[in-house]
Parts: sequence; C-alpha cells; structure tokens
Amino acid sequence: MSDHHIVCSHCGSVNRIPPAKSALAAKCGKCGDPLFEATPVDVPANVFQRQISRSSVPVLVDVWAPWCGPCRMMAPAFQSAAEQLEPAVRLIKLNSDEQQQIAGQLGIRSIPTMILFHHGREVARQSGAMAAGQIVQWARQAAAKAA
Repeated sequence: MSDHHIVCSHCGSVNRIPPAKSALAAKCGKCGDPLFEATPVDVPANVFQRQISRSSVPVLVDVWAPWCGPCRMMAPAFQSAAEQLEPAVRLIKLNSDEQQQIAGQLGIRSIPTMILFHHGREVARQSGAMAAGQIVQWARQAAAKAA
C-alpha cells in the first residue's frame, strides 16, 4: 500500500502520510496545522488547484457564495458531512464570488453545487442544497464508483 498524498488546506503543501499513520492525527510538515479538522476550509485558487490535482483522496468541493440563501442553509450540513467523511474524503469550499475564474472553468450555473474530484478529474456533480446524510451518501457512492 502506498503513501497518501494529503494537501494542506491552509498552506497548500503536499504531505506524504504512510498508510500505518492516522491521517486524522497528521499535521502539515510546513505550517504545522492539522491536515484534517472536520471543518471544510474556504480555499484560495492556488490551494484549490493543488487539492484537486495532488491529493490522493477524493476531494469534495462545495461551490457557494455569501449572498446565496440555500448555500448558507447547507453550510452546517456540509460541516456535518466533513465530520463523517474525513479523512477518506477531503471537503473544501470554493467561494464563487471570490474565485469567479475557477467557477467559470468548472461551468458553475447554479449554487450550491458540489463536485467530487479524484486523481485530478471530476467524477460527480450535484446541484442544490442537501442534508448532511444525503451529502455523505452521495459522496460515498460517487467515490466508490470512481475508485
């Protein structure tokens, strides 16, 4: 079994985690922050690109905006899903107002939209607000199909 590559959501550094080591307890070798906090981090463009291209675990992205009511309603559910899915799946947030170029490249037409990436490619997409249990079930099914 090979090492996992986990991208730090805070500084964007790629960390190598041996299979025998708990990813939940791991800290970033560069900034020292925990690699998994069960809290989705709103990432800047450079960290987003590293997350989807360099992480060996699936990355679930919540594309949202601060003015979006359904996005704000889904935020606690996405937080709860992170508590259940990490470290098997990384959960991050992408503010479509601040990252308009990436949102355009992703073809975002409505928000909230969740996109699951694995090994640098999009493997599933779901638009509309969902409850935590629905997010977890959808993400696990999509990740299993992509594996």
